[in-house]
Amino acid sequence: MRLPALGAAAALLLALVPVAVPAQPSVRDAATAPSVHAGAVRVEAVTARHGMVASQEAEASRIGAAVLAQGGNAVDAAVATAFALAVTLPRAGNLGGGGFLVLHRAGGEAVTIDFREAAPAAATADMFLDAEGRADPQASRFSARAIGVPGSVAGLALAHARHGSGRLSLADLIAPAIRLARDGVPVQDDLLDSLLLGAPRLARWPSSARIFLGGDGRPPAAGARLVQVDLADTLAAIAAGGPAAFYEGLVAERIVAAVRAAGGVLARDDLARYRAVERPALRGTYQGHDLVVMPPPSSGGVHLVQMLNILEGYDLAALGAGSPAALHLAIEAMKRAYADRAVFLGDPDTVDVPLARLLAKDYAAMLRAGIDPARATPAAAIRPDSPALGAGGPDTTHLSVVDRDGNAVALTTSLNFNWGVGLVAEGTGVLLNNTLDDFSAKPGAPNAFGLIGGAANAPGPGKRPLSSMTPTIVLKDGRPVLVTGAPGGSRIISAVLQVVLGRLDFGLSPADAVAAPRVHHQWRPDEVLVEPTLPDATVRALAAMGHPVRVGPVSGSAHTIAATPDGLVGVADGRSRGAGAAGH
Repeated sequence: MRLPALGAAAALLLALVPVAVPAQPSVRDAATAPSVHAGAVRVEAVTARHGMVASQEAEASRIGAAVLAQGGNAVDAAVATAFALAVTLPRAGNLGGGGFLVLHRAGGEAVTIDFREAAPAAATADMFLDAEGRADPQASRFSARAIGVPGSVAGLALAHARHGSGRLSLADLIAPAIRLARDGVPVQDDLLDSLLLGAPRLARWPSSARIFLGGDGRPPAAGARLVQVDLADTLAAIAAGGPAAFYEGLVAERIVAAVRAAGGVLARDDLARYRAVERPALRGTYQGHDLVVMPPPSSGGVHLVQMLNILEGYDLAALGAGSPAALHLAIEAMKRAYADRAVFLGDPDTVDVPLARLLAKDYAAMLRAGIDPARATPAAAIRPDSPALGAGGPDTTHLSVVDRDGNAVALTTSLNFNWGVGLVAEGTGVLLNNTLDDFSAKPGAPNAFGLIGGAANAPGPGKRPLSSMTPTIVLKDGRPVLVTGAPGGSRIISAVLQVVLGRLDFGLSPADAVAAPRVHHQWRPDEVLVEPTLPDATVRALAAMGHPVRVGPVSGSAHTIAATPDGLVGVADGRSRGAGAAGH
């Protein structure tokens, strides 16, 4: 008998159950392989020769793999998978949010697409302050003022138009999502978990409750089917008319009406003016590999490269995977990068981000010189000029794709919180984000993930808030060897860092690199958050080094593809139930 889990709470309980640990995942030429366990986190490793998709929901991954089998490229598969996730993973997959796409094209070209949500033209620097000038978390997290202009439809359409194979139309790629929305998807795994936990947020809005909750205000039982007819109609309109069908006309009118009726400031012109932006990829190097990452308004790419630059000065392999000494050095690198994030990062279209300095190897060497290999550096000693409080939470979703030609896509999207603000625009099926909480409501005031920011990330008309999303592609000799990313709010960057270290420094199998227990430090609050699977002896050793340690829930779900001598290995991270990888 299968018992349903309850999201993070259930994941925490499951993480404490001991399981057998095979040393390596099984490797097959077929598109499926047995699940494996490493530590106490369950992951699924799938091996294939000609292409791979790994995402947070298995049916969406299968749809992406089918696109590869039809002759589509990695971009086609990523677009189809992302539209499917809007149906099968509604808490994070979305039409009403935004995200980032990193593309490596076989032959060496690398580009990124920024489809982060934007603030409405009516946004002001003080829009999330109360009458006394204090940051008002209720306004920035739970009110319609937190809703930014959605970017997902524009970003996915731009990716397809500029970088798709040309063999499949946008309508072809959306068709599976339309079918899923009309026919319904089974309420199980992550969908069941997230409906149980998200019911109070959805119940606030009648338009949302009608779709996701029954007449008694309760989510559907396990095994029921979730049908989303309005969402199917919106997807069909986009398939027929392209992104204009979302940003203009009836769908746009209904979105604006819903937001304004709820007290938000979104206007028709905000939607009509929105554009996804193609930006040059950021690049870095580490241990003989090339890194292709997202530039601002993602902070993830900048600080992943920065942390790896710091850690390149150590022989981590000699210290051992998961050793207190190696984890200590990673934690110290995290602190310094997150401290810089609080001061320097923002929307590159409105602030001057000192990228060259932050990414410089000599700057990393200077930061490295301040690290004591045996003792924790207090946060206040790194940058003492900003207050701190903090909390964390899950959000977002990530997918990775590699095709037979060596094209690779890392794509991360988000509504910010699970279910965003919880509001479905009546008649559209579109769940709307609460992404504007990622702005700094006031210098020094933490957002929902405890991240501190300043004037560089203040709200303003048309600005895109800073994000921790970290879609990442690692190359060796010009070919992708690792494609990864994760959800998890402020913990995204540290999760991706540890997957990269697991493969490049410690030589872990793809499954073990994803499943290994993770640690996180974001400078403020001054504490190390560790997963419950981290051995007690390691926790005690970190505490003895001076790290304040707190055991928290599992962190993110890093759906990853790695190139191995046996083929492409797709790893679906079991930190989210129902994740899947599918190969071609």
